[in-house]
Amino acid sequence: MASPSPAALAELKAALGPSGWTDDPSEIAPWVAEWRNKWKGDTPLMLKPDTTAEIARAVEICARHGVAIVPQGGGTGLVGGQVPFGEVLLTTRRLRAVRDVTPLDDAMTVEAGITLLEAQQLAAKADRFFPLSLAAEGTATIGGVISTNAGGTAVLRYGMMRDLVLGIEAVMPDGQLFNGLKRLRKDNTGYDLKQLLIGAEGTLGVVTAATLKLFPIMRSRATAVVGLASAYSAIQLLARAKAETGGGVEAFELMKRIGVEFALKHIPGVREPLDSVQPWYVLIELTSGEPGAAEAGMERILTAAFEEELITDAAIAQNETQVRDFWKLREEQSAAQRPEGGGWKHDVSVPVSRIADFLDEATAAVEAFEPGARVSAFGHVGDGNMHYDILCPPGGDLQAFLGRWEAGSKVVHDVVANYEGSISAEHGLGRLKTDEARRYKTPLEISTMQAIRKAIDPQRIMNPAVLF
Repeated sequence: MASPSPAALAELKAALGPSGWTDDPSEIAPWVAEWRNKWKGDTPLMLKPDTTAEIARAVEICARHGVAIVPQGGGTGLVGGQVPFGEVLLTTRRLRAVRDVTPLDDAMTVEAGITLLEAQQLAAKADRFFPLSLAAEGTATIGGVISTNAGGTAVLRYGMMRDLVLGIEAVMPDGQLFNGLKRLRKDNTGYDLKQLLIGAEGTLGVVTAATLKLFPIMRSRATAVVGLASAYSAIQLLARAKAETGGGVEAFELMKRIGVEFALKHIPGVREPLDSVQPWYVLIELTSGEPGAAEAGMERILTAAFEEELITDAAIAQNETQVRDFWKLREEQSAAQRPEGGGWKHDVSVPVSRIADFLDEATAAVEAFEPGARVSAFGHVGDGNMHYDILCPPGGDLQAFLGRWEAGSKVVHDVVANYEGSISAEHGLGRLKTDEARRYKTPLEISTMQAIRKAIDPQRIMNPAVLF
């Protein structure tokens, strides 16, 4: 698509006013670079609207002039879908209104620029719980996590972002406003249009506000780290925990020893979670609406797991400081890899029952392809999502190693496909995986998605380099 014409840029500037745009390279620079520095983009203009009406006006102008747009939330995406390469950048970070909090409906309506952490805090003030949680929650915005269908650590109990949205307001590619903000749990009147926008990575419109599901606050919570000999034991432990609690497992996070070592080495304040060194670790969190029930359940689960030799060591957090320490170990897994040099990152999912098989097979394939490579695997075992990262061999040629990312990813993703998994579990496709996904999607899937996109955005002005 051609660069925006001077006339189009002038009309956009006039429509949004002096505070609604910038072409200052120093102000734009942080928002056209992905945080891992894998992509460094550019834009002739960053739009900074602070109302839905301004976004609608801006999109209408872009549609009329055939100007491509990249919508952006907090800029924390990991697949490059938020980075413009010549398109106009439209940020929703200034949409900050809290439109409604209705505890009796277990719902709240907020604009797209509210951060995930702020949404959690708003829910807590109303004596409710908003469960989506991830490491970037202080920066990631509601519009962004909707557009990428974010997952996080509590998917096992509460589902993905797709499961947490009751209604959406969005500006469509022609500038029209889709007002789908509802608090209804049941609406069986045809296609659920909001679900098209969730996970669409900004290709079908700009999410400007959403009505989110809230939940009761759990009255007891227990957190533990356990050591295991293998990932197979982790899968058996998960099954026992789910059966024991009747659905009270909120988080079940697997970590390989090498990732724990990286965190101990590079992240200040991280300590060994157990007295012994283990090949694998699981962070378990149980919750219950009954005071004391989660703690009692954790004791029963771990006692039985020791007796059955599923686990070899365990520690239950005794206070909030220990809870934060356990979670810091898990949440800093990605950051702890950065000082070790670059790596091939994979966000994949397979059926829960096949996770351990996948880890064994993928690791054998990677070691055959790249002898000496270090595999750091961690993730959300409860929903089958593993972050499977491969780091350069110690002393290896980093640039040559990074140059083999595409071929190395094919090795991993072919194993994922053999297990009927997905090459993107929660980060989306973005620029990183759009082309590769064509290898694994059927022609019918691709053509159907293309038809939907063409019907909604016939000019393909919305995030044109992303998805099919």
